Amino acid sequence: MTPMKESTIHSILNGDRPAITYTHSIIDLKSGHLVATEMLTRFRDVDGQVRTVGNLLEDLTLAPAVRVQLDLLCVGAVFKALAETPITDHLLFINLHPLTLDTPGFWQKIQPWLWDLSIPPHRIVIEITESFAGHDLEKLEEFARRLRVLELRIAVDDLGSGVASLTHMARLAPDFIKVDRSLVQWVHRRPYQAALLNALAVFAERMNVGYIAEGIETAEELQAVIDADVPWGQGFIFGEPVPLRLKAEPGSLSTKY
Repeated sequence: MTPMKESTIHSILNGDRPAITYTHSIIDLKSGHLVATEMLTRFRDVDGQVRTVGNLLEDLTLAPAVRVQLDLLCVGAVFKALAETPITDHLLFINLHPLTLDTPGFWQKIQPWLWDLSIPPHRIVIEITESFAGHDLEKLEEFARRLRVLELRIAVDDLGSGVASLTHMARLAPDFIKVDRSLVQWVHRRPYQAALLNALAVFAERMNVGYIAEGIETAEELQAVIDADVPWGQGFIFGEPVPLRLKAEPGSLSTKY
């Protein structure tokens, strides 16, 4: 890890750089309505620029204990922001690193976080990133069971970015799947990708699983995703992430999922 990254992480964990909660819309591609929001964490660097936390969490040189500490701080900041913000009726997606699920501190904190919210737990979707491919499947299944006992829903994030993701998806039986940008980029020019997106749409429909295409950036990609029967989409074509507002815009929550 570079000295700059190490210094940045140290300042975040010490509270010198407060976490900032951002939101990114998830859209029903048929109606155009907002159906869900992904909660993201940002921070300001030494120059005052807003930066993502993702590249820090993905740094392979980061010690596991520090990664968990950073992830817990970010998740806690999201729940704190949600507790202080009037919430509308759509779903809220919150990212969680697999290592954090294997930490007693998370399970000690999650119920108090949920008690502070004014919304029922079933509106919270915990996104488990595809990086879980290297983690023990039996443990992950047990973590999924414990999350469901709390009435939380589960999403497999970044599906398609790793060879083990389909196996893990089948074992975790998520409520939602989110396909990675790698399957969306240039999909209008790549018939194999389009066919794969459509095959996953058939699977999701049959299993009553929510299905979201991430990283839609162009009108051509959007049309190809719609043509592949993907029901929900997310990406810069719908707008960039924005700071959490005091009151979110009204949304339309599908009852199917």
